[in-house]
Amino acid sequence: MKQNNKRIVSSKSMVLCLLITLISIAAPQAEAARAFFVFGDSLVDNGNNNFLATTARADSYPYGIDSASRRASGRFSNGLNIPDLISEKIGSEPTLPYLSPQLNGERLLVGANFASAGIGILNDTGIQFSNSYFKQYQQRVSALIGEEQTRNLVNKALVLITLGGNDFVNNYYLVPFSARSREYALPDYVVFLISEYRKILAKLYELGARRVLVTGTGPLGCVPAELAMHSQNGECATELQRAVNLFNPQLVQLLHDLNTEIGSDVFISANAFAMHLDFVSNPQAYGFVTSKVACCGQGAYNGIGLCTPASNLCPNRDLYAFWDPFHPSERANRLIVDKFMTGSTEYMHPMNLSTIIALDSTT
Repeated sequence: MKQNNKRIVSSKSMVLCLLITLISIAAPQAEAARAFFVFGDSLVDNGNNNFLATTARADSYPYGIDSASRRASGRFSNGLNIPDLISEKIGSEPTLPYLSPQLNGERLLVGANFASAGIGILNDTGIQFSNSYFKQYQQRVSALIGEEQTRNLVNKALVLITLGGNDFVNNYYLVPFSARSREYALPDYVVFLISEYRKILAKLYELGARRVLVTGTGPLGCVPAELAMHSQNGECATELQRAVNLFNPQLVQLLHDLNTEIGSDVFISANAFAMHLDFVSNPQAYGFVTSKVACCGQGAYNGIGLCTPASNLCPNRDLYAFWDPFHPSERANRLIVDKFMTGSTEYMHPMNLSTIIALDSTT
């Protein structure tokens, strides 16, 4: 009798183990079905500008030198960028650029990247086309799976938007006495940007976005390009840092206000400033030899001009926080995405991406 009981217990244990194994296998596949949409500038562009008449391109060597293909794809990185790594974390395939001819059929269901290098909140530095294309995307998907299922796909999707940097670096502070700096004092300009950003985010919500990760700007005055132009001894550019310190808190407040109006935590604040500043202020603690000198570039701090085949190129990209004069290396991007996934409320407010995934899986 005891032997029979043991066999029954053993059989039950085997069934339980089998169920756990099946659930663990099925879980990533269920999460991979979640669409992912990306909006923003060169920090998150994965190739849309390859299909536009613009000089803001990353389609030639040495961009992509550490990617699987070892070829430039349009990402402003030596390898993967932030959206790629988020896709990796949530068990999904990377989204294709919306303008890519390869984005068709079933691939549309994965989502799409609408980001374009050079754009900002304002249209001054490039046309903000993403919302019109997002609407067009939904029409294309509706033709595949119907309007109701398309609405469900968009409502359950994860969205990332990164804007604001170009409105300062390539607009307000691009040249002394720029048009916008003559029109607005800096505090008033920031208020104007926030009011325009509100319209973009409200439109995203209107088009069905219900989980939107919104990044503030990083420490713009500390990137190699700004050090090369404004720094005497490696200190961050004061004016750009002042702009960031005005912009980011007002963006956080905007997201709070929008969520209060909606009655739900639709917009999640990602503190890009803190995420970057960790390794910018103490690069050695994160395994970098420098956070001031770009891996690829020329001139002071390798921060002058573009990254080209003629530029200085470091032999080990993992040792550099910045890949080119403006953009983090893949390894730095990985550190940033780790904060997206598991960071405290200092980095992700009101919750990090792991919490979002766990919460959304129950609804």
